[in-house]
Amino acid sequence: ARLRIREVMDGLYVIPGFDGGQSGGNVAVRVTDEGVIIVDNKFPHSFDFITEQVGSITDQPIKYVLNTHHHDDHSGSNADFMQEADVIAHKNARANIVRNNQPGAPRIIFADETAVFLGGAEVQMFHFGRGHTNGDAVAYFPDLRTVHTGDLFVSGQRLDGSTLSPFWDFGNGGSVLEWPATLARLLALDFDTAIPGHGPILTKADVRTFRGKLETVIDRVRGEIAAGATRDDIASRVDTTDLDWPLAPVRIQNVFDELTAAQ
Repeated sequence: ARLRIREVMDGLYVIPGFDGGQSGGNVAVRVTDEGVIIVDNKFPHSFDFITEQVGSITDQPIKYVLNTHHHDDHSGSNADFMQEADVIAHKNARANIVRNNQPGAPRIIFADETAVFLGGAEVQMFHFGRGHTNGDAVAYFPDLRTVHTGDLFVSGQRLDGSTLSPFWDFGNGGSVLEWPATLARLLALDFDTAIPGHGPILTKADVRTFRGKLETVIDRVRGEIAAGATRDDIASRVDTTDLDWPLAPVRIQNVFDELTAAQ
């Protein structure tokens, strides 16, 4: 029941997603009288579920599928949707899909920005820089003052009750150091409502708070490096409990690696 489609506002719905293991990412659904645009599509097995959920609110077909990034809890059903719809992603997201031997590499890509127009609705896509991966895209619904951030912004608890925290995917071009600047560009958009990659519908202020927490993690690791921390002991010296981000030791080591490489 928690995963069933629900209305965000007139013309915009979300199929909820709380984690990368069981429920996948949030799917935004923009309904028009000429067809449907969706943002993300969960797992490789999720095509039937998503089409069923969309079909419960409209008879219009899904014509465009926008990928926020390549992870298969967000773009896993690309191959199935590509039979009838156009799938669009950032060029680096497509490259990551190809390199990781995932199905459904999009046939349409963009570099900095693009837009889809359908039934009087416009959905803009932007690549603001590196963060979660090197191919993160933000979907912006200007008339609704709403963004879908993908995993550049996550919040809340997984279905098992554990707490979500950001994941910088170094293996696919992610960068914790560049992430705050990427979010600053996102925050320059005119929006009120934020659909995160995972978790409940939130606000622009919540994205700003998330960005501040990222900067706090970076500053704390930087401070410990200046105080003589090594890669082996950095995780034990940096506490993120007050941020409510249970970061695994390797994530703190990733920050250490990026900061020391930058020096």
